[in-house]
Amino acid sequence: MIAFRKATLSIVTCLLCATASSAQTLSVQIEDAARAQLERGADAIGLGDPQFDLTVASSRPAPVCKGEASIEAIDTRQPARMRFVARCPDGKGWRHDFVVRARVSALVAVTAAPVAANRELSEADVALERRDITNVRDPIGMLDEAVGQSSRRSLRAGEVLRASQLVAPIVVKRGDAVVMTARQDGIEVSMAGEALDAGARGAVVRVKNNASGQVVRMRVLDAGAVQPLDMPLGE
Repeated sequence: MIAFRKATLSIVTCLLCATASSAQTLSVQIEDAARAQLERGADAIGLGDPQFDLTVASSRPAPVCKGEASIEAIDTRQPARMRFVARCPDGKGWRHDFVVRARVSALVAVTAAPVAANRELSEADVALERRDITNVRDPIGMLDEAVGQSSRRSLRAGEVLRASQLVAPIVVKRGDAVVMTARQDGIEVSMAGEALDAGARGAVVRVKNNASGQVVRMRVLDAGAVQPLDMPLGE
């Protein structure tokens, strides 16, 4: 009887070990999948030296899977709370939900001094610093993406710069005198015009030809300069 009880206890212990091992393996797989997802996102926006601190949680222990469980990302929009699911391909066909909480830091562009609204940023206005960007949706990872842009609103010193805070500066205003320049087969033709819309570089605006009075749509090349839409920008 004692031997039977010991054997039973040994079997139960082994089952518990197997369950724990399976849960641990799944947790590692989930963490790897979440880290890969975060790394892809960081690479896409050019974040410098991104670092991730991950915690994997589940509301209940994961069942044992005899085969290789597949991992699928369900919701990764918020690093602070990402959802993944593990699916087991064996006869039971179970699925198990996991929540991954991540803390993300990286070298990002920040304001080196206060910036007034609608002012174009210079190199002196921005710097790279390591910051916690877990809850920042669109941080800027490279200084050249911020320099030359205009702030939509006033910014405090030390504020993490976000893409949605910046806009290309207006270089042509409504009523400005502009030169319409067209080039083809080595021939260049320039005409004087008046901008009927405001626009940044690359924007499409209406321009009135001063000689003919005709209104045409042109692309803004620079301050006081526009070109036909079918010409590559800057040609």
